[in-house]
Amino acid sequence: MRYIYSIIKADYLQRTRSYAFLITLAITFFAAYSFVPPPTASYTTLSVVGYKGVYNSAWVGYVSGMMTAIMLSLYGFFLVNGGIKKDIETEVGLIIATTPITNFVYLLSKLFSNFLVLLTIAGCTFVVSIIMFFVRTSGHAFILSNFLIPYLLFAAPSLLVVSSLAVISEVFLRKRSFLQYLVFFFLFGIMMANVTAQKNETLAVLIDPLGVRTMTSSITNLVNSQFHQHIDGVNLGFIYGHKQAFKTFEWNGITITSLFLFSRLLWIIFAFGLVYLSSFFFHRFDFKQPVSKRKKSSINAEQNTVITFAATGINRALIPPLVIDYGIFPFIKTELLLLTRKGTKWLGLVIGGLSLSMLFAPINVAHAYLLPILWFLQVTRWSELATKEETNRLHYFTYASYKPLQRMLPAQILAGITLALVLALPLILRYAINLDVYPIFDIINGAIFIILLAVCLGIVSRGKKLFEISFFMLSYALIEKVPILDYMGAIKHNNHISYMVIILTVNVFLLGISFAVRNYQSRHL
Repeated sequence: MRYIYSIIKADYLQRTRSYAFLITLAITFFAAYSFVPPPTASYTTLSVVGYKGVYNSAWVGYVSGMMTAIMLSLYGFFLVNGGIKKDIETEVGLIIATTPITNFVYLLSKLFSNFLVLLTIAGCTFVVSIIMFFVRTSGHAFILSNFLIPYLLFAAPSLLVVSSLAVISEVFLRKRSFLQYLVFFFLFGIMMANVTAQKNETLAVLIDPLGVRTMTSSITNLVNSQFHQHIDGVNLGFIYGHKQAFKTFEWNGITITSLFLFSRLLWIIFAFGLVYLSSFFFHRFDFKQPVSKRKKSSINAEQNTVITFAATGINRALIPPLVIDYGIFPFIKTELLLLTRKGTKWLGLVIGGLSLSMLFAPINVAHAYLLPILWFLQVTRWSELATKEETNRLHYFTYASYKPLQRMLPAQILAGITLALVLALPLILRYAINLDVYPIFDIINGAIFIILLAVCLGIVSRGKKLFEISFFMLSYALIEKVPILDYMGAIKHNNHISYMVIILTVNVFLLGISFAVRNYQSRHL
């Protein structure tokens, strides 16, 4: 047990002391504040058309707990994913491989450290939800169990499942970070769709990792019985829309049944079972190549290193001529090659097909849905724009090069913007044919914003996690049509000029922060 405790403690402290965790925690505080909107807000987090729940302790506690389970399960995967990869990069894994610790115990320690990180964030939202009860309500009794039950029975099991999925994704898809994200969202989306569409109530409760069906069914049953309606379901999330008349009802929480408790226990066992199964396939930090590949690489190396020694020692004909170029264009070309060559061929085909599909899809669908998804598929590329030097320990060389701030950093920014605009080119051409200028400026503005955000967060945090989390939340909010987080003009704004000026101002701010921090880092290496 001393091994598992040491690994959990070291991993937890390493994660919680990072800039990504602290900024994610700050974002979570704001999100938890938003889970219980004021009566005058233009959005809601739990919508029953024509009806509205009274802000008693059950409503505030359960809505906060369920929103925490949903949101933290989605972006929490980005936060905790990469624990095994970190041990590989720091070569701590080689030390662990020499210890008596078994594969299962090591993976179990990663599961617990992931879970503790997410549980820490959930604990903060728990405290904020209690504070929001006293801020948003009056005349209702505070019942602590209405806050404890949703966080213990809804949030905790779902976060444990997410933690286990982060572990097994690294075991089976070690070097394919983007594929890990894609598989997680695919599985999560299928599971939630099945929960919503499932007609059998018992089966829906059993296959629901978040407990959404239990809560929504309880609310719909109350509304239908009290008002003699036939409402099918409840919408969860940040839902924006026009205000309309509604009737109020008082909901006092779910009825805890043996079936619900069994489903919670089933998902906990499922999480541990996944980790145990993956322990049989864990590489244990042994990355030896197959014999055939080693022989082939050694033969190629011998063929490529034919050097003839003359009186001077080396045949100069084998050395390419030295070309001196202090311009920025070779750097842009190199960065573009690094961006486009990253990833598998099948992913490139998917991206190309999605980009071309914007020529034929309805233009509002292409702008509001296809383009955000297309740009999000580049998350692993753009997250490494300004961090790959430190990741590969080349920053000692690059910071000492000739004018790195005037050449390398602008080249990285320009290469990222170029890739974003090339992917959006079909949509830009359609707007140009329609002589619609404003959306073209919005797309260009959005491309500059997302690249500068990747560069700024990468430089400040010296890692890619913070941008990956932020980019996911931005993409999710954009698809959910949250106006305040629309960075590419996909949603119509009342004052379009003011919107463009705000995005331009943010871009200038991000650019200034990026150059200032990188200048400080290069001078204090």
